[in-house]
Amino acid sequence: MKDELIFCPLGGSGEIGMNMNLFGFGKPGEHKWIIVDIGVTFADESIPGIDLIYPDPGFIIDKKESLLAIVLTHAHEDHIGAITQIWPKLNCKIFATPFTAALVVEKFREKNIDITTYLNIVQLNGKINLENFEIDFITLTHSILEPNGLRIKTPLGNVLHTGDWKCDPDPLIGKKIDSDKLKLIGKEGVLTMICDSTNVFSIGRSGSELSVRKSLLKIIGRLKKRVIVTSFASNVARMETVFYCAEKTGRQISLVGRSMHRIYKAARQCGYLKNVIDPIDPRDAKKISRDKIIYLCTGSQGEPMGAMNRISNYTHPDVFIEKDDTVIFSSKIIPGNEKKLSKLHNTLVLEGVEVINEENEFVHVSGHPNRDDLKDMYNWIKPKSVIPVHGEHRHILEHLSFAKEMNVPYPIKVKNGDIIKIAPCEKPEVFDKAPSGKLYVDGDISVFEDSRSIKERKNLSINGSLDVTILVNNKGNIYDSPVISTKGLPIENLEEFKFGLEKEINKTARSFALNNTKQEENAINALKNGCSIVTDVNGVIGLMNKQNPKDFGNNLICNISDQSLMESAKKAGKTRAQMSMRVAEKEIDGGVVVVGNAPTALLEVMEMVREGLVKPALVVGIPVGFVSAVESKDELSLIHI
Repeated sequence: MKDELIFCPLGGSGEIGMNMNLFGFGKPGEHKWIIVDIGVTFADESIPGIDLIYPDPGFIIDKKESLLAIVLTHAHEDHIGAITQIWPKLNCKIFATPFTAALVVEKFREKNIDITTYLNIVQLNGKINLENFEIDFITLTHSILEPNGLRIKTPLGNVLHTGDWKCDPDPLIGKKIDSDKLKLIGKEGVLTMICDSTNVFSIGRSGSELSVRKSLLKIIGRLKKRVIVTSFASNVARMETVFYCAEKTGRQISLVGRSMHRIYKAARQCGYLKNVIDPIDPRDAKKISRDKIIYLCTGSQGEPMGAMNRISNYTHPDVFIEKDDTVIFSSKIIPGNEKKLSKLHNTLVLEGVEVINEENEFVHVSGHPNRDDLKDMYNWIKPKSVIPVHGEHRHILEHLSFAKEMNVPYPIKVKNGDIIKIAPCEKPEVFDKAPSGKLYVDGDISVFEDSRSIKERKNLSINGSLDVTILVNNKGNIYDSPVISTKGLPIENLEEFKFGLEKEINKTARSFALNNTKQEENAINALKNGCSIVTDVNGVIGLMNKQNPKDFGNNLICNISDQSLMESAKKAGKTRAQMSMRVAEKEIDGGVVVVGNAPTALLEVMEMVREGLVKPALVVGIPVGFVSAVESKDELSLIHI
């Protein structure tokens, strides 16, 4: 078998954000891997209680012994935001330039993790060697300090991973894009370019930070009252511009928001922002005349806990607004944030505050390449093939068309999880699929996107809830009336609804009995003989006395969280709950089945009984799902085991 070079995106292909890319080199089944970037995206209102989302790293965790390193292109959250969630499962080297490294250290410090022995700082335009991967860092321009492209040199050829970039002739802070080095790389030959697709629909060029500075200075110069500028904290060039405008207009400046202070500190630590005026504490800024202060704050996207939102709601302890003040939103509206920002803008306007944003004044330029910028990169690199990433599906498709216009022989469409052979082959192509998906950060816990808690939370947010409390005596009969409570359900006559529900509950209760001596005997004998106990949800296992199964040697089995279950369920045309019972056929035969959640699981077990595949000692069916719960219990009462 020959060595091969392969590429696999786990995040960032088909979406903007959550970037995570894998490169592998070696013989099939013996690849060594590097990870390029490891980012998050932010949840919207459709996922209640969730703030961050990051790629499922399961595929590379299974191969961590062959993982050489994580290489970071720059410090935006969609490129480094998941590192504290994923790295502890990998424990590998991390490579980053100084500014990115400083922010990574701070992230791990907040988690009380010392990363210093694993973190390797790469100087700008530096080079690292990781076995068969020789990686050159290439200075680019973007909306953050020290953005890098990566030339990945292997024995089978070269790949250029652009990261996020633009062509800015006047970036103000940091160096200009190293076009000479990019041209040289193009002359040496590039098999595949993995390229940013964010602004592929935008004609012309993305614009310069210098132009924004000139415009902001003119705007702030004409304002007579308090000025609040809100922007992405990571845009240090924009931060320096606001400092510059404050000094030129005779104002003091105050930073507001944790992220703004963190980025300012990291920039200073790395030698940037040395020639700006010193910011003052927001508590001291309250004492300064309205026409002599500029606040630079977080929350440009209307985040509920962002400084700007708290200021607008008068909940910030140190900063407030008054009539005739001005708020400048010096940032792009990220798709999905339109409603939040519209609400925030309206709140400010109703208070008599002037709102300036990219829709009515020139206050922002993008950090990503427009079509003319892309043309430059294609002319410099002249790749044999292109893999568009960092974009929604519509961006990817448009970028493929653009690549064809630029005479690229082999543009390749990829989705998260696709495994592409780059070399050796006549043309790169998708040849395999890696498990991929999303993990949601819920407090300090990460859960899969199809987890029960997420589904239930979405269901509750859309449909409301119904709670029923039932007391059962030792004969299996319902004692007194059920206690019924509802939240968010569109019920016109609540009493009539409760009466009908009580009737159904009593009917269902009669379909099974706890005092069936034959069931008890079957169950006791089977359990004493060490039979398996199969259930549809882990919650049932959590309610058991763990000592009893230990005493009798009973295996507790719940397959619902098995990651391979999803794929097999899709192939079989079944739900995960159904398939969790099917794969436990051996254990169910002669065992005890307890269904505590999914009616489909209970129905599947009964179907297996009818097919003659299993004969369980006992089936306890108490599913709580809305659909087919009563029907499944009724059917259970009719089946003979």
